[in-house]
Amino acid sequence: MKYSEKISNRLNDLLNRTYDAEKGYKLAQDKVDNPTVKKFLADKVQQRYNFGHELKKEIQAYGELPDKGGSIKGDLHRTWMNLTTTFTSNETEKILEEVERGEKASLEEYNEILNDDEMVLAPSTENMLKKHRDEIQTALRNAKVYEVAVS
Repeated sequence: MKYSEKISNRLNDLLNRTYDAEKGYKLAQDKVDNPTVKKFLADKVQQRYNFGHELKKEIQAYGELPDKGGSIKGDLHRTWMNLTTTFTSNETEKILEEVERGEKASLEEYNEILNDDEMVLAPSTENMLKKHRDEIQTALRNAKVYEVAVS
C-alpha cells in the first residue's frame, strides 16, 4: 500500500467518524430544550462540518478520494441514543453523557494517528489533526460542565 493511500485511509476513517458526530450532534440538538446546551450542540454540528471539509481537502491533497457517508456503527449509535432518551427522565443529561463517550472515542482515534511511529505526517496534516484534537478536548470538557449543570 502506498504511503499516500495509507494516510488517506486513516483520514477517511476520521472523516466517517466526523460525519457520524455531525449527525449525532444534529439529533441531540433536536432532542434538548435547554437553550445553552442546544447552542453548544449547534456549535459542535458546525465544528464537525468544518472538520469534514478540512479532512476532505487533506485527503485530496494526497491524491485520494474522500468517503461520502458515515458508518453503520454511527447509525446504530444514533438509534441507541433515540431509544435510551425515550426512556430516561433527564434526556439532556443522558445526551451529554453520550457526547462525552463519542468525544473520548474521537480523541483516541486522533491520538492513534498522531502517535503512530510508522507514519510520518506532512506538517499540514499533523497541524490539522492537532487542531481538531484540541477542539475535541475542549468540547469534552464543556460537555462535562453542562452535564453537571443539568443533573
